[in-house]
Amino acid sequence: MTRTGDLGRRIAHHRARLGLTRDQVAERAAVSPGYVEYLEENTGSPSTDAVARLADALQTTVDDLLGGAFDRPPGRGAAAAAPALEKLDQEECLRLIAPGGIGRVAFNGSHGPTVLPVNYKVHDGAVLFRTAQGGPMDKDLRTGVQGVEIKVGFEVDRIDEARREGWSVLVQGPVHHVPQEETVQLTGSDVSPWAGGERQLYVRIIPSQITGRRIRGL
Repeated sequence: MTRTGDLGRRIAHHRARLGLTRDQVAERAAVSPGYVEYLEENTGSPSTDAVARLADALQTTVDDLLGGAFDRPPGRGAAAAAPALEKLDQEECLRLIAPGGIGRVAFNGSHGPTVLPVNYKVHDGAVLFRTAQGGPMDKDLRTGVQGVEIKVGFEVDRIDEARREGWSVLVQGPVHHVPQEETVQLTGSDVSPWAGGERQLYVRIIPSQITGRRIRGL
């Protein structure tokens, strides 16, 4: 097998996702801890069998571990046997999205319904992200009328291809542009813009409704 791509980073990512040590991954995959360390830190050419065992140990697929699924949308496989949809309470929804990451903001933009990915953090009970001052998103999220707010949807999901499981959380509420004088209070939020660049405008979504669903299989 010659095409490993960023295999080492993907192994490390899934190991951290599962909270496993290298020794634990090695035991699950029937390889040595030193071999796991070598693959994480070097460009190697592992055998097909070794990659398959590592994928199984990390609860993912060979295709995902090799980066072959990067350009394909998730969830293309068959559904799990007898899938069950579970409604999540607000506390569980907040627990799931609390670590932050990438979510999607949905709103009525100047060109119609719009959904955009953003890096976010949950800070003081609100969803916080950054965008460009005076940019299209900034303008679309302003009404221009004092006291009139724009309500948006904010969605976060995770899909486990190997287990055919996943969850989705939807936050709905008004958006507020954080005044410049208040941004100093947000320095500890550690939120950075998804697209990089000069995006210094902090936007806060105050949840008015939080709902979520989890799908499981047998």
